[in-house]
Amino acid sequence: MVTSEESGVARQLHMADTAVVLLDARATVAGWTADAERLFGHSRAEAVGRAVADLLMPEDAARLPELAARCVRDGAWTGLLAVRHRDGHPVVATVRVASAGEAADGPPRWVALAADTAGTPGWSMSRGALERMAAHSPIGIAIVDVDLRFVWSNAALAQFGGGPGHERIGKRLADIQPGLDAEALEAVMRQVLETGVTVADYEHVGTVRSAPHRDTAHAMSFTRLDDDQGTPLGVYYTVVDITERHRARERLTLLDQAGEHIGRTLDVTRTAQELADVAVPGLADVVTVDLLETVLEGGELAAGPMSGPDAVPLRRAGHRSADDGVPETAVGIGQVARYLADAPPVSALTSGRSWIEERLDPLAEEWTADLPRGEAATFLDLGLHTAMIVPVRARGTTLGITTFFRSHRKDPFDQDDLSLAEEFVARAALCVDNARRYTRERDAALVLQRHLLPHRLPEQDAMEVAACYRPADELTGLGGDWFDVIPLSGARVALVVGDVVGHGIEAAAAMGRLRAAVQTLADLDLPPEEVLAHLDDLVDRAGSEDDPGTPLRADGVRVKGASCLYAVYDPVGGRCSMAAAGHGLPAVVAPDGTVDFPELPPGPGLGVGGPPFESVELRLAEGSVLALCTDGLLAAEGPAGRRDAAADRDRLSRALERPAPGLDDRCAAVVDALVPARPPDDVVLLLARARRLPADRMVSWELPGDPASVAEVRKRTSRQLCEWGLDELTFTTELIVSELVTNAIRHAAGPIRLRLIMSRTLVCEVWDASPTSPHLRHPRSTDEGGRGLFLVSRCTQRWGTRYTQEGKIIWTEQSLTGPSV
Repeated sequence: MVTSEESGVARQLHMADTAVVLLDARATVAGWTADAERLFGHSRAEAVGRAVADLLMPEDAARLPELAARCVRDGAWTGLLAVRHRDGHPVVATVRVASAGEAADGPPRWVALAADTAGTPGWSMSRGALERMAAHSPIGIAIVDVDLRFVWSNAALAQFGGGPGHERIGKRLADIQPGLDAEALEAVMRQVLETGVTVADYEHVGTVRSAPHRDTAHAMSFTRLDDDQGTPLGVYYTVVDITERHRARERLTLLDQAGEHIGRTLDVTRTAQELADVAVPGLADVVTVDLLETVLEGGELAAGPMSGPDAVPLRRAGHRSADDGVPETAVGIGQVARYLADAPPVSALTSGRSWIEERLDPLAEEWTADLPRGEAATFLDLGLHTAMIVPVRARGTTLGITTFFRSHRKDPFDQDDLSLAEEFVARAALCVDNARRYTRERDAALVLQRHLLPHRLPEQDAMEVAACYRPADELTGLGGDWFDVIPLSGARVALVVGDVVGHGIEAAAAMGRLRAAVQTLADLDLPPEEVLAHLDDLVDRAGSEDDPGTPLRADGVRVKGASCLYAVYDPVGGRCSMAAAGHGLPAVVAPDGTVDFPELPPGPGLGVGGPPFESVELRLAEGSVLALCTDGLLAAEGPAGRRDAAADRDRLSRALERPAPGLDDRCAAVVDALVPARPPDDVVLLLARARRLPADRMVSWELPGDPASVAEVRKRTSRQLCEWGLDELTFTTELIVSELVTNAIRHAAGPIRLRLIMSRTLVCEVWDASPTSPHLRHPRSTDEGGRGLFLVSRCTQRWGTRYTQEGKIIWTEQSLTGPSV
């Protein structure tokens, strides 16, 4: 009988529900279970003591010595065996043989686990059914031997050319499909033969005999075939034609590249060259872009197609070839491109319609009119066999033509290629036309735009910020409104929105001057009302320097006067202080979505004169959103002086209450809801969601005015940095703390406080009651002192002083990645 030990082996082999048979070293049945009797019909008395070969069908009994040798060699074997049932019919079973240890007298024993395959899908299929399945499969299937010569292939493989299966036998892939990279494919087959690892979905592009004039793409999978002994017999592979999918993927890739690379500048020639660069080699092997001289000069064109090429000469604006040097054309960039009057380029230019020729006449001469008739090359000489010409048209006006050729690629252009080319050219045409229309103000606009508004919002932890800027001057994209987000010391942040009277470049220049001044004043860590006071002086001086005889602009105003709102938020306590100069209507969206408008002390516009500026302090709940805007956001209802303030608040409140998935989405949604497509005034909206600095990222200590306390505070600092995981900053931070605290004890009076903040940087602040600011010295080598702040400046990214009502704060910032020495 079968012992519990053998049953344990069965459980380890995950076949516990099958028949278990115990075998001795002579392949004789030593144990027979009730499941074995049920499966094979033999009782235990009939089976025990019989040779296993007597219980197998003849064909499998002949394999028994080989299987026994494999069991001894590998320690186990799994496969199919046909067992003779007691009534004589064969029972095909899945059998797994494994070692069951050694008997008491020494010889090894084996346990065989058998499961009936009668109910398993597929095992009952006949060999004929399986052969028909492979032979009639719509997927191309082939088998090659270890020498990579064909031994079998199905009918579906013949769709790729190369003849039926019997004609392939004994041949290599290169003999059957010379247009494929047989060397690369056979390298994959050898890899599969050597490793036994299947390679699936291997994509290959080439020409097959069934389509010799175009490239086709195939997805191929390779699997090694082994005999019962595990010896490789060859490779079985499948082939699926994925040409359409491959070409669709190529088109999508080309369109993505076109969107990314075409029109990155407002330069006409650059855009034309980008069009040619994107199209080669993905779509064509040679591309030329010819534009009208008027387009290159930035002039105006009459709408509609051209009347002829002579009155409006073309110039080469861009070209690209798959071969170095563009040998297919004799016209260089910037040179005049003349074509014969009856040539297709002239027809496409004058009609405004695309032209395609799948097969060019190889003996026809090229279309250029610059060479004498006897010197003109034929398309055969140039290696060009198919062509497309697409007019460059934008807003109903023809700007030039783009010509596409193929030489290396054998497949001709088709309608799908023409559609793709037209989309390329249409994108480029809009960019070219924009550059033409904006040429006169482009250079000044680009320079101002580069410097006047932030390219991206600075990184800081105090607030999550989103901004939207929409100018009224569509021509230049510039105006007098601006915004800024300025990181301050102590993990704080300053938010700025402002508006200079007027539009366009003149207002933008004045705005840039004010923005630079605000950034400078912010670096001084002045409170909001003092920042506005200094700005007011700046605008007043600028106004007095203007020539009073300067004529009025078309809109009846001189660029004098501005408004500004300046706010500072501290994430430690959630306090926000702000002041306004001729600028109002800040809003706060609470975490529950309700909108409130804090009362801000009214202040005069900058440069106007009036009472001093005053600030107000708010406490913002974490997650609340502060909304700051210029008056252009609500200008659709009329000028600010003629609008009802309550109505403005109601409109803004409704727009801000609408839910949005993110702050950027909310910002854009508010502007879209309140601003028309052509706004009458420049618009800026700044949304900032308040964050709180976690309590475990800030620590503060009151220090006695005793020099002996310096050593203790150094120890506290070291322990705190260790808790924050900033051990690499311990040395420099102890040095900074020691110098700043020592200076405060030595030169200041009153209480001293040290605060450490871990934000995007490590902030160290020392508070004292003295209003005197320290100065950085550059001591000589013979000086005995004066190096404290010099060392601090060398060990930190930034340092400075800000003043409070009780005294001053000396602060430093260090990178969290390590000391900046």
